[in-house]
Amino acid sequence: MDAFSLVYQHLSAWVIAPITLQFLSIFNLNGRFGVLFLCASYGVAYGLFRFRKHRGLTDARSFWQFIGGRGVYLHRSALLDYRYYFVRAILKIALVLPIVHLVDPYILRSGDYLAFFSNLWGARPRLGENFSLALLYGLGVFLVKDFVHYWAHRAFHSRWLWAFHKVHHSAPVLVPATASRVHFVEKIVEKLGTTACLGLFAGGFWYVCGGEISRYTLFGVTYLVFIFNSLAANLRHTHVWLSFGPVLEHVLNSPAQHQIHHSDAPRHFNRNFGVNLSLWDWMFGTLYVTSTQPEHLRFGTGEQDHQRYLTVYSLIVTPFVETARKCLPAFSYQRQHATMRPTPAIGSASVDTGEVERKTSKERP
Repeated sequence: MDAFSLVYQHLSAWVIAPITLQFLSIFNLNGRFGVLFLCASYGVAYGLFRFRKHRGLTDARSFWQFIGGRGVYLHRSALLDYRYYFVRAILKIALVLPIVHLVDPYILRSGDYLAFFSNLWGARPRLGENFSLALLYGLGVFLVKDFVHYWAHRAFHSRWLWAFHKVHHSAPVLVPATASRVHFVEKIVEKLGTTACLGLFAGGFWYVCGGEISRYTLFGVTYLVFIFNSLAANLRHTHVWLSFGPVLEHVLNSPAQHQIHHSDAPRHFNRNFGVNLSLWDWMFGTLYVTSTQPEHLRFGTGEQDHQRYLTVYSLIVTPFVETARKCLPAFSYQRQHATMRPTPAIGSASVDTGEVERKTSKERP
């Protein structure tokens, strides 16, 4: 009986509780994938359907057909996304949080920076809590997080990290749950980077204000995150084309822009890395703006990759296998040239040592 109780306790802590909390999170406002935000997004999609139907701009006979129908929402890839959404909760408890906690003590926090700046330049008079400062602090937190997400996203499109991010891009159809189809290695890097950068920003902001300032929230969520999640954010991972137009898309990331990011067309590669803002894409040369006229898109990373990412197990393990295969040839190549010191013949052609790297990096990144 004691053994059974022990097994149940571990099962409850590592499986039942995380999955239950993940399910209940659908009904709160802390994440994009919630009932309220889903209803808001599909409400926008329905309005778009009625508008296009009235103008004769769509051949869809029903709203269900307009958003993709059975072929999208019951596609094998979509069903995998639904399962992975709950498996992620287990991975978070079993891997993400323990690894983050190992590194966390070595990350400087806002209090550390506040003390450092105070010792360096002396204490400042306290401005006190007020609505304007709370709004400004909330804006700063939002911008810092979005900026970090842009560069983390861009980094995972590089050759050595692409295998982990390919988990997300391997989906041949897009549903809101695809947003959760992210490898735990990417989540760890993103979380650590965000924590480090927010600590620096908060410490600097608090020093200027003379003490700690609370950010303004709506229903317990940073107000700008709540606003952006309410504005059709879940349509980014759908087949519903919603463009904000070429002017606004220099600042705000539209669903159409993120669908361009998922396109398998080479002209769309390495474009639109932004999450909420496309401002960073504009600033750093990765912007692709859209128009109200839908582009014909195919999603995914090719049929071969699609066949390799058909199970939860493959989503978790395959990136490590692919990365190891990349590392071993590179390691063997460096080792061979470190041990062999050939004497070039007079007049012989020089060897381009970068050619091997270029030949092995002809992937999407």
